[in-house]
Amino acid sequence: MSTATGTSLQPGAQPARESARKPSTMAQALNRALRDALAADPDVHVFGEDVGTLGGVFRVTDGLAAEFGENRCTDTPLAEAGILGTAVGMAMYGMRPVVEMQFDAFAYPGFEQLVSHISRMRNRTRGALPMPLTVRVPYGGGIGGVEHHSDSSEAYYMATPGLHVVTPATVADAYGLLRHSIASDDPVIFLEPKRLYWGKDDWSPEQPDEVPGIGRAVVRRPGTSATLITYGPSLPVCMDAAEAAARDEGLELEVVDLRSLVPFDEETVVASVRRTGRAVVVHESTGFAGPGAEVAARVSERCFHHLEAPVLRVAGFDIPYPPPMLEQHHLPDVDRVLDAVARLQWESEWRAGEAAGDAGRAGGGDR
Repeated sequence: MSTATGTSLQPGAQPARESARKPSTMAQALNRALRDALAADPDVHVFGEDVGTLGGVFRVTDGLAAEFGENRCTDTPLAEAGILGTAVGMAMYGMRPVVEMQFDAFAYPGFEQLVSHISRMRNRTRGALPMPLTVRVPYGGGIGGVEHHSDSSEAYYMATPGLHVVTPATVADAYGLLRHSIASDDPVIFLEPKRLYWGKDDWSPEQPDEVPGIGRAVVRRPGTSATLITYGPSLPVCMDAAEAAARDEGLELEVVDLRSLVPFDEETVVASVRRTGRAVVVHESTGFAGPGAEVAARVSERCFHHLEAPVLRVAGFDIPYPPPMLEQHHLPDVDRVLDAVARLQWESEWRAGEAAGDAGRAGGGDR
């Protein structure tokens, strides 16, 4: 996992126009980002399974084929390896393909292309051939999907050098990060949290909010007691947990939204944990060898002398994704996050334990 500072520029931004903010969904923001990218650059091409006439399973590409033609928004066969292989050739010839992998676990047949070609091309050619390719992947649980429809597969992409991996958790980031990804000369795995597609924020499609670029995390809620480090579908869970902790326990939890898993914004994360002295990493992916393991290791290495407690993780269980009726037990929720916060070795607890130990030793209890 590399580090980077990123940029706050909005790629391909259109001239500002007067427009009122209105409730908008993440799916609408993603659709607008694709539309604006297609309009701004004739080299941008959108393609994938059912992205044309149908407008995608989640309707993220709705209307694009009608507006830009089937040569710019193209339906493909059910052949993920072929889709990504085609995208490699297009990118090598200077185009900017935007590929949709219909569901997270549907992308696995194309993983060989990602590892062998997409991630290596720029390095293999000593920078002569950039790879301006964006792979959109609806991912994660929370929608009652059956097997192969709800995987949290981000760790696979994070462990593949040469790929950028980003995931929005807000409407503004959905638009801004997708525009940044399409404008990037490096391949980007753009992970879209399915459970957040229909969440609404006040947002202006005509004057979209400026957002930090790839490689920058954002503090969504300031705090002093502990840091919750999260991204994508788990951000709302952490925000709700922080509210509950403030209301019920008097704890002020800081919430850091990573936004970009690779490059990783070490500076923002480390600064937060050094302020609070405690950290919990929250995500839907499995705990063993999951994204939180890397984050926890980096925090431990860079913040060791500032930590008041071990870095904890709240994650999905180390099992294949469960059936729809059981997924509520698998996904991190507010209670699991608050349980982890309660285990962070608070000063009052260890001082009470220390006092009890002193009393025991005074009474001969250590013999």
